[in-house]
Amino acid sequence: MTPTPTLTWAQLRDLKCAELEGAADGWGRSSNRADAARDRVEQQLLTGLRDTQEGEAARAAVARLRQLGRNFQYVYTECGLLRTTLNSLAHEIRTQQRALTEALDDAAALRFTVHADGSVTYPAGGEGLVDGAPLRGGTASSYGTRGLAPPSGLVAPNPHSAKAQDIADRVVGAVRAAAEIDWRYAGILRRLRAEEGLKVPDSTWKDTAADAAEVRDAARAYLKDAIPRDASPAERRDWWAGLTQEQREEYLAVYPDQIGNLDGIPALVRDAANRDNLRLLIGELEGRDDERSATQLAGLREIERQLGAAAKPGEPPMFLLGISDEGNGRAIVSYGNPDTARNVATYVPGLNTSLDENFAKNDLKRARDTVIATREIDSSSAMIAWLGYDAPQLFDGMDSLAVMGSGRADIGGRSFNEFMGGLAATNEHDEPHLVAIGHSYGSRTVGSATQQSGGMPDVDDIVLLGSPGVGVERAEDLQVGKDHVFVGAAENDLVTKTPSKLQGNMGAVAGPIGYIAGGLLDRDDDDLWFGKDPASAAFGARRFHAHRGPSVITGGFAAHSLYFDRGGADSVSADSIALIAAGKGDKVKVEEPR
Repeated sequence: MTPTPTLTWAQLRDLKCAELEGAADGWGRSSNRADAARDRVEQQLLTGLRDTQEGEAARAAVARLRQLGRNFQYVYTECGLLRTTLNSLAHEIRTQQRALTEALDDAAALRFTVHADGSVTYPAGGEGLVDGAPLRGGTASSYGTRGLAPPSGLVAPNPHSAKAQDIADRVVGAVRAAAEIDWRYAGILRRLRAEEGLKVPDSTWKDTAADAAEVRDAARAYLKDAIPRDASPAERRDWWAGLTQEQREEYLAVYPDQIGNLDGIPALVRDAANRDNLRLLIGELEGRDDERSATQLAGLREIERQLGAAAKPGEPPMFLLGISDEGNGRAIVSYGNPDTARNVATYVPGLNTSLDENFAKNDLKRARDTVIATREIDSSSAMIAWLGYDAPQLFDGMDSLAVMGSGRADIGGRSFNEFMGGLAATNEHDEPHLVAIGHSYGSRTVGSATQQSGGMPDVDDIVLLGSPGVGVERAEDLQVGKDHVFVGAAENDLVTKTPSKLQGNMGAVAGPIGYIAGGLLDRDDDDLWFGKDPASAAFGARRFHAHRGPSVITGGFAAHSLYFDRGGADSVSADSIALIAAGKGDKVKVEEPR
């Protein structure tokens, strides 16, 4: 069954998503009140009754109070689901409103007329081949899918015709997508209703922890087991496209964690699934009392706060492409839609990065600041912060040793390689411009991603910042062409001057003499812990200027974290990163290698 769109573009334009979000907030307040009431019943009334009363009447009263507590639990759960559903509905509708508004703005700028049915009238234009007179105008109507209007056998020579057709397709496409969203969420909301009466029978319980497990078990044979985890991103994209709307609803309702983190699924779908899963994760972590959960909870809450905040002028919308409490935590956040942007850059952070408040504030800020600068060069740009692996954690027990090895980078590299393949699979452009940016240990992870079977054929440029080496000896080994490998290495960044592994190992065995001997073996002084120094002449990459940063004496490792900073002379590196992200790497000013 497919929805029959009765929505008009004027209704979509005028729809107030804030009212949906206001209703969602109201359901949230009801959910909280039900939770407080359940607490009072179970923690105060039941306890007091059991402690002070005995007999048949007391036992009957306890049974009634238990039923009342379960009823409040159901109200709490269902109201929370309604809140999530309405917020997600508002988010998806707002996306279509943005698409519609852009199309209407384009029509207004061209002085076209958009009619109630979505057709677009355009004026006379161009010149006739015979008499040179302006060619008459006309009206373009959409058949619902961009670029698939039935051919007439003739090519309209009026230069306004193709533009009008594009606008008509976008208007009707936004309206149809909004109608489908409305139809889909109407189905979800219809199912979120309770049986009449004062009792909540087992048949109406859907979303308590036990009931969720039952639903997932029931759906395993035809839902979870069918999710193509071992397929390529392109095959996953095709799998999702081939599902019915009802099947998609079930996957999103039952397995938001699976769909939201599956490379090859469209960004809008992943974002909706992960927003739902984010709230579930927050609820899950709130029930734990260990330090790791508390740390991740702070990061999740900050991400949720940012997702709920209104975007400032010049800032693209946020898309949550991945979220999980696996390992040190996973979070993938895009500024701008990576499926519709022509330029998509992905930033991989390094040492000491985990899902915490610092990542949610500072690493996301790097991505946000970079895309704002990039969009000033090319508005069709998106920037992603990718925390899809366990970066080594210094001063964290045995995990500190991980920074000395490539194991984390190799595991992360496989995941990153697949993620970049997913971006290429779902991007709407024939040849999108994809950039991989690795900072610190993240550069080693990017290097490992290029060494997977087949490399990263969809990536056009690679940027290495504050790198301790990437696991290869030459820029061309990264398989994007050495002229497309860019390096930022600040003079006072100690990470870019780590001793070679040979030097370190000889020092560990033979002390200072061994360390010196190891250094002598590196005759050109261009080897680092993970291979050839990316900023060296021997490596062969294009090195751009990075502010030297404070000395180790005055600033410690501060110079290692300044590559994305904007403002004054310190922003030279950030400006270069923005140029590369916008596909203007040929305009980057290079400096002499080490």
